[in-house]
Amino acid sequence: HHLYGLRTALDMIKAEGLDNVFARHEKLAQIIWAAFDQWSKQGPMHLNIADPAHRSHAVTSVGIGSPNGDALRKWCETECGLTLGIGLGRDPADAYFRIGHMGHVNAHMIMGVLGTIDAGLKALGIPHGEGALAAAAAALASRT
Repeated sequence: HHLYGLRTALDMIKAEGLDNVFARHEKLAQIIWAAFDQWSKQGPMHLNIADPAHRSHAVTSVGIGSPNGDALRKWCETECGLTLGIGLGRDPADAYFRIGHMGHVNAHMIMGVLGTIDAGLKALGIPHGEGALAAAAAALASRT
């Protein structure tokens, strides 16, 4: 079954075109970063890699202060069915989470992830900047 899955994944990449896959991953990363630029203007949230030129187009790692990472991950999962990644290799681990944005992922999935995170931040009373979803939508609407 793993080989069938791999064959299907490779067929999907071939159909989309490898350059288009890379461009899509880059665009999805930019959408996420635009939201986090807004959220990080107030409160403890920050991206682990400050320089966008050094960030991954596959996953975004976020510091949000202990125990906010685990609290937000738990809220997103139990209230909305969204699984955020744990803070791998971070100390304390409960102060971090990750968002994967590689593979069979598209803009409406990412906007849903960001909307869920925004709701979780509000529900848990975690301080954060406003305007993240509007910034993400503007990044999505831009051509670069």
